[in-house]
Amino acid sequence: MPQTTTVHSWKVSFEENAREGIRYLRDELDDKEAKVFFDQARQKGAVYFEDDDSRDFTLFYKNSAYTLVRR
Repeated sequence: MPQTTTVHSWKVSFEENAREGIRYLRDELDDKEAKVFFDQARQKGAVYFEDDDSRDFTLFYKNSAYTLVRR
């Protein structure tokens, strides 16, 4: 079941397997660094990134909502 949390100032839905991606965006990046990912997702529909432990994630933006999934 999807969960929702706030990462800096953005509301993000995610499944449990993407929790480490949420932690990376919220705890490892400051708000200006994270903003790059959210801006790119909003402009392009999705942005792909990897955390410090080489886990792959995709941040989607659709219908004014962000969703994070693990790839």
